[in-house]
Amino acid sequence: MKTVILKKGREKSLLRKHPWIFSGAVKSVEGQPQSGETVAVQDWQGRFLGRGAYSPRSQIVVRMWSFEQDEAIDNTFFEKRLLQALRLRSTSGIDRESTAMRLIASDADGLPGIIVDRYNQFLVCQFLSAGAEHWKKTIVHLLQKLLEPQGIYERSDVDVRKKEGLTPTRGLLAGQEPPDLLEINEQEIRFLVDVKRGHKTGFYLDQRVNRRLVRQWSADRETLNCFAYTGGFGLAALKGEAKHVTNLEDVAGLLELQEKNFKLNQFKSERYENVKADVFRQLRRYHTEGRRFDLIILDPPKFVDSQHHLMRASRGYKDINRLAFELLRPEGVLFTFSCSGLMKMDLFQKIVADAALEANREAQILQWLSQAPDHPIKLHIPESLYLKGLLCRV
Repeated sequence: MKTVILKKGREKSLLRKHPWIFSGAVKSVEGQPQSGETVAVQDWQGRFLGRGAYSPRSQIVVRMWSFEQDEAIDNTFFEKRLLQALRLRSTSGIDRESTAMRLIASDADGLPGIIVDRYNQFLVCQFLSAGAEHWKKTIVHLLQKLLEPQGIYERSDVDVRKKEGLTPTRGLLAGQEPPDLLEINEQEIRFLVDVKRGHKTGFYLDQRVNRRLVRQWSADRETLNCFAYTGGFGLAALKGEAKHVTNLEDVAGLLELQEKNFKLNQFKSERYENVKADVFRQLRRYHTEGRRFDLIILDPPKFVDSQHHLMRASRGYKDINRLAFELLRPEGVLFTFSCSGLMKMDLFQKIVADAALEANREAQILQWLSQAPDHPIKLHIPESLYLKGLLCRV
């Protein structure tokens, strides 16, 4: 088998079952493997460490499939991994509270670069690495065999594929093409999802548990939902009997879909408003106007995608959290999140604490927040914990 040999001492992360090998750890490559092809990995003394997908264009030159010497990387391997992931979801009870969930969560399910989300009878996939692309046809065939979906649609139209030497792509993979807007149900709330053009695969499935928590805290509270996307947190707040919800979103098309979602759930228009605005500027405007809220949700897009930008992103997080603290009434509640994988929880907590100090507010952490259980966190892969949040009370 074609082989990647590591430099002396660079096998330590693999012995801890972390699946990434960076290019700087490689001593030599034997056999001229092609992009996405399976390679054996050895330490500098020739000891077997595992098998993974080779990606010569990426900084992560190998993503490990398996650390077991007697485990071949073939159709049987992928069927086994898919069944393991599906069993986890079937025993979690998620399907009793939502008709949409993540079925495959990349490295956290032992399938690096592969994401599969279910929206009712349709599957939406992302193939984000060279290895995932290499095995795409196999994965699609197995998904058809195991789940018999109405259709399988690809949303690999993301820039991260370029780092793997792949072209972003989108389109039908199998079966029937999904409708332009596909309806799902989550905890008695109806959502229209644009799986063809929406963020990620169309919806923020990872925030399911946190939407439920917002619903629990929103009764009789005037609520501000920032970076509202298609209104998920705002709908949850109204379902929890919020006094009024203001949704801030900067994209006109998303505002239109927000409105459709609120009407779909038959909420009266006087209970909410959908505002097209830059969130930072709008929060400053509310502060100047003296407007105040009882509950604020900050769920911004990823502020940092490289270590080089971490400092700048930290300033952005502090600024927006300071503004939110200033707008909260006494005993008000803040749900604040970071979906940036490079933002560690301890740093995020420090940033939010500094924001409260600058706003001259004292706050308590009532709960640490994270991603829903269909986005599992693998013990040996700290990067699989990407969604961090705090529930704070002033």
